[in-house]
Amino acid sequence: MELRVKQVREITGPLLDAFARLMPQLSPQLAAPSAARLREIAASPGTALFTAEAGGRVWGLLTLVWYDVPSGRKAWIEDVVVDAEARGMGAGRALVAAALEHAGVIGAGKVLLTSNPAREAARALYRKMGFEEAATTVFAIKTDAK
Repeated sequence: MELRVKQVREITGPLLDAFARLMPQLSPQLAAPSAARLREIAASPGTALFTAEAGGRVWGLLTLVWYDVPSGRKAWIEDVVVDAEARGMGAGRALVAAALEHAGVIGAGKVLLTSNPAREAARALYRKMGFEEAATTVFAIKTDAK
């Protein structure tokens, strides 16, 4: 399977279908974002949405977000998911490589990501690609009513 990674500029029906199929694979409680929300994300000046495609089908997704702070521009890789049927075929590596290349283009001095410890294959991939575990703790708080 020859994969092609591309940055999403237009939200199409097949892309919406891919999100509906892939987001629950990332986490069972996740639903696909609406077309309007995806259009906002794709149009955001601080976000790049990438797909890994082959054979007319989207096999993987990744979002890169960036922001500027006094210590420099930072980027985060978020919502990386590869279809269970395509895992081990290079889609994750290709998506992360595209995100890292884009991070360089936009001048991000550091790229960060988080990964669930249960996702051993993903964590091994990130290490192979040069990511190191940071000596820090991520704190989180939900601000919505859900």
